[in-house]
Amino acid sequence: MRPLFKRGVSFACQMVTDHCKVRVFGPINGFTAMGSLFSFLVAITCACLFVLPIFEPAIYTSEIPKTSGLNSMRTCNVFEGSWIPEESYPLYNASQCPFAERGFNCLANGRRDRGYTKWRWKPKHCDIPQFDVLAILEYLRGKRIVFVGDSLSRTQWESFICMLMTGVDDKRSVYEINGNQITKQIRFLSVGFSSYNLRVDFYRSAFLVQPGPVPKRAPKRVKSTIRLDKLDDISKEWIDSDFLIFNSGHWWTPTKLFEMGCYFQHGGSLKLGMPIASAFKAALNTWASWVESNVNPNRTSVFFRTFESSHWSDFACFSGRRRNSCKVTRRPSSKTNGRDKSSISDIIMKVAKQMAFPIHMLHVTPMGAFRSDAHVGTWSDNPSVPDCSHWCLPGVPDMWNEILFSYMLSKNGELFQ
Repeated sequence: MRPLFKRGVSFACQMVTDHCKVRVFGPINGFTAMGSLFSFLVAITCACLFVLPIFEPAIYTSEIPKTSGLNSMRTCNVFEGSWIPEESYPLYNASQCPFAERGFNCLANGRRDRGYTKWRWKPKHCDIPQFDVLAILEYLRGKRIVFVGDSLSRTQWESFICMLMTGVDDKRSVYEINGNQITKQIRFLSVGFSSYNLRVDFYRSAFLVQPGPVPKRAPKRVKSTIRLDKLDDISKEWIDSDFLIFNSGHWWTPTKLFEMGCYFQHGGSLKLGMPIASAFKAALNTWASWVESNVNPNRTSVFFRTFESSHWSDFACFSGRRRNSCKVTRRPSSKTNGRDKSSISDIIMKVAKQMAFPIHMLHVTPMGAFRSDAHVGTWSDNPSVPDCSHWCLPGVPDMWNEILFSYMLSKNGELFQ
């Protein structure tokens, strides 16, 4: 537009010059003067029309700045915002949902305050559409949704099913296809909605890559390995799906790895000194390669949920060792205290940005950073072990799913507003 703008202004200036010459240096008749003035006004108007588009307001788009290989939410950064009170919440009663694990049902386990269920996430620059269970059930008719990850993924899977069940009249038409109870011991769970020909599956794969045996001549401290260059051997079962939702991160800690005698293996070599961050990145690169080689982007939408904020605090005990404590608050925190940032989340987003396959990032880390009130705490099926990592149901995972449902409907022609 700049060349056109310059040409319009140049033309206007020429008209002004010619007009002044006529007025000062030569006698003209009134008709010629009026025509010249009219031409001058037309030129100025055209120049203004060229200028105005430059000042159009910018549209706030994307949940993360869009780059090659990383898809994004379509209207605004839904993960930048705050929690606001919402009296109409919660969206379901966990005690009436047979797929809500007893360990996450805090109210049934003795929690008396219900305030933690009465908060809704409000993005700064848009609104998440109100949950319309009948619309989402109809959209998901005939589809298969697969959740893959650790116990936090199972929590989201349970929330997803409980939310959908509120729109089903015959609750008996929703069932675990193998007749299994919902427990942390089972690696594969699948719930069918027979009235909608819909399946919602969960595969437990905390590391996404394969666990491996102890290599020969390994040091005695090595009890098991994680094979960073081999995706989980059940990954072939994930492919035939319409939506794939991944998570990983909570098991990538010294406590769950090195202190348990678990070390990394890559290409047949034991990597005893490999930092956890480097190993996690290597595992995600293996995952990324698998997605790009095996998943059809014309059929399957792939999501990755970032690290979910925990609210453990450490203190020094009498022995001098540092221990974690878990204190669940009555209200959301007013400050994030640095929990809105995560090196695990940074690695996930960096790997996704480098992929050719479009990955939809559920960047929930900042959302959870405020919710020190919403963890299981001592209201689980094992109250002697406090828990400031997992979330109560109903609770924070429901909001993850509201965003996920909104994305699904936006693919069907609806957008965030």
